[in-house]
Amino acid sequence: MNLADYLRHQFAYNVWANRQVLSTIRANASANTGANDRSVELMAHILSAESLWLERLKQQPQSSPVWPKADLEQCERRAAEMARRWREYLEPITTGDLSETISYKNSKGEPWTNTIMDVLTHVVMHSAYHRGQIASHMRTSGQTPAYTDFIHAVRQGILK
Repeated sequence: MNLADYLRHQFAYNVWANRQVLSTIRANASANTGANDRSVELMAHILSAESLWLERLKQQPQSSPVWPKADLEQCERRAAEMARRWREYLEPITTGDLSETISYKNSKGEPWTNTIMDVLTHVVMHSAYHRGQIASHMRTSGQTPAYTDFIHAVRQGILK
């Protein structure tokens, strides 16, 4: 597997894990009035940050806030949209493209330059970090979080 294929594999995992978390939030929504608010807030942030980084990669202006207000249905729609947008972006990427740099300004207006590889790695890790927060919050609220371990997805043949 070359590096570009590896990153496509990581993003397939990311899409699957986001869907698992949203499905688990949905399953708990009727039984836990208000308990899912923080989980939805974190999920909205994950998806907005994914959009923001894709816009930076494409040298497009930021279209939404880093911490948007969204409900579960909006998150579910955004997750499907981001899965499609990432697939379209990553499909033509080659290993050679990954060392190219992009320049952008962060949410504080500070200028930065990073490789495409570093940005793509950050997106997957950032999402996993916040999904971990969601899992912790769900456990604290007496819920069972989604099982989104990467190796679980690989062992189950979920990722091809």
